[in-house]
Amino acid sequence: MTIASAAPSPAAEVASIRSPLAVVRSYVALTKPRIIELLLVTTVPVMVLAAHGWPRLWTLAATLVGGTLAAGSANTINCVVDRDIDAIMARTRRRPVVRAEISPTAALRFGLVLGMVATLLLGLAVNWLSAVLADGAIAFYVFVYTLGLKRRTPSNIVIGGAAGCFPVLIGWSAVRGSVGWPAAVLFAVVFLWTPPHFWSLAMRFKDDYAAAGVPMLPVVASPRQVTRRIVGYSWAMVGASLLLIPFGAGWLYAVAAVGLGAAFVFEAHRLHRRVGQGEPARPLPLFHLSITYLSLLFGALAVSQFV
Repeated sequence: MTIASAAPSPAAEVASIRSPLAVVRSYVALTKPRIIELLLVTTVPVMVLAAHGWPRLWTLAATLVGGTLAAGSANTINCVVDRDIDAIMARTRRRPVVRAEISPTAALRFGLVLGMVATLLLGLAVNWLSAVLADGAIAFYVFVYTLGLKRRTPSNIVIGGAAGCFPVLIGWSAVRGSVGWPAAVLFAVVFLWTPPHFWSLAMRFKDDYAAAGVPMLPVVASPRQVTRRIVGYSWAMVGASLLLIPFGAGWLYAVAAVGLGAAFVFEAHRLHRRVGQGEPARPLPLFHLSITYLSLLFGALAVSQFV
């Protein structure tokens, strides 16, 4: 009697014929490049502020590359840990591990290697404080947010979002070799910015998170409660941004902090008012504005050092 061999799965057949370029693209996708771009937007201006001008080119380049690798490491490991819920959510179901383009083992190995290279690059080419901070960001995102909080509490993004604040500390320490008060203030700005930014997105994809069993605040609280907290964090964020002015942020930054902050708070209140009146929430305008806000605020901080 002949025993037929097991037929390969469709995913395995697809993986076996993928081009090298397609494989590279899948590995790059694991790192979530769009998130990394936003992290780098906060790193460079802080380095410019710390140096009162352009930092040394080698320090700038090594910090950006090391920071990119560290963020890519954390994001890749997140893709491995969250592959079960990513498969349920429409927004994430096309990620490489979910689509079996890369195995969980290979992805985890890739993430760990990225983290090790980031540590060595920052430690040897910049300083070991920056390397330790980068490792802290990876550990916080993976262990505190992804493994500890995300599936357990609606406060997940409030606490876990601190991982996205580390680039300002890394950027400052890369130039100064320490963590100063301006970096701490900017850490607070990004920390307070994260809940309005993420909750507005989570309001749009509330059903996805509910289906995956992830207790994001919009899943477990009423829209009115969510937007009330968004308004509160928005005001606190703007207040924190103004605290940087006495630390030599410059007049252009001051104008941007007031103007952009006013626009952010206005949009947060408008979202809250729409929800209170029973109208469709339409939270994505605030989400997109939050990206513009952070990019322009930190851009003004950098330009202020030259005007």
